[in-house]
Amino acid sequence: MARILKFLPALPLLLTSVPAVAVELGNAAAGLEYAQKVCADCHAVEPDTAMLFSQVPSFQEVADTTGMTPRALVVWLTTSHPNMPDIILAPDDMDNVVAYIMSLRTKK
Repeated sequence: MARILKFLPALPLLLTSVPAVAVELGNAAAGLEYAQKVCADCHAVEPDTAMLFSQVPSFQEVADTTGMTPRALVVWLTTSHPNMPDIILAPDDMDNVVAYIMSLRTKK
């Protein structure tokens, strides 16, 4: 126990010296390509494009929604919506679409 207590003062230094690494899942370019094929019939998938239906959020609006995170997007994409077809995305496609939408985020 005495040996462990001897190292306690150095613990904060050790923990702060480890760099934080952001893990980015998916490929945003592949997500855009997928969204153009599957989602663009209803959603504006690229910034500054017109939407077919005014009540359907653009991907930019989704990305800039307060509190939007990759996890929240996965939940949103896997939950059925009243006016949205039940599209089942393969895991890689899901990661790519989430990466693309999050790449649009302008709110910090």
